[in-house]
Amino acid sequence: MQVRLAARIVAMALAGIAYVVGSHWLMTQTQATVWNVTAVLTPMLVVVAIGAWRSGQRMAGAGAALGIAALCGLAVMGVKVSTHALYLAQHAGFNSFLAVVFGSTLRTGHTALITTLALRVHGGRLMPAQIVYTRHVTLAWTIFFIGIVFTSVALYVTANFDTWAVFANLVTPLAVAMMFGCEYLIRYRLHPEFERSSISDALRAYRNGGKAPAPSTRCNSAS
Repeated sequence: MQVRLAARIVAMALAGIAYVVGSHWLMTQTQATVWNVTAVLTPMLVVVAIGAWRSGQRMAGAGAALGIAALCGLAVMGVKVSTHALYLAQHAGFNSFLAVVFGSTLRTGHTALITTLALRVHGGRLMPAQIVYTRHVTLAWTIFFIGIVFTSVALYVTANFDTWAVFANLVTPLAVAMMFGCEYLIRYRLHPEFERSSISDALRAYRNGGKAPAPSTRCNSAS
């Protein structure tokens, strides 16, 4: 099981790298066409559609599916559109979607998204400090995605397209990876008492899906 999960993680990482490199090449080294835009945007819209559907946000999932259909329709009909503007819409739109997904769980009476994931990983039992910490991490990710959106729009307006493409295709995924790494280091620097968990644990919890158990606290104990 561990080998299979590790192989899946490696495959996902390689697919992500291939998508990033391919997208950057299509954006900057080929003639701008609607088919290029469709090739770049469709994988991301598929991810949004699946993620939204799994999380119960049916409208968002349906919207992403309609977006794919619309792009294919425009390409087939040969309609000329501003490809650069569509690339911006994809990048800013996807990160706005993530900001809304994370931020909406911070409302009163809701369980923060990272808290929900932690509950799945740890069998529905978290220390009080973990509940507070995971809520703060959810807020941090919300702010992060909002910052990405504002930076993306600002670069698109003030810089040339190639500069924006470097930010969208290369800097953004690196920033996400750094965010994961920094959070991991900070978590166990500030809270060494927290039970250790890995990316594979989080992926397994997400794959299992389902509604997370209601938060249940346990006494603090050093590990």
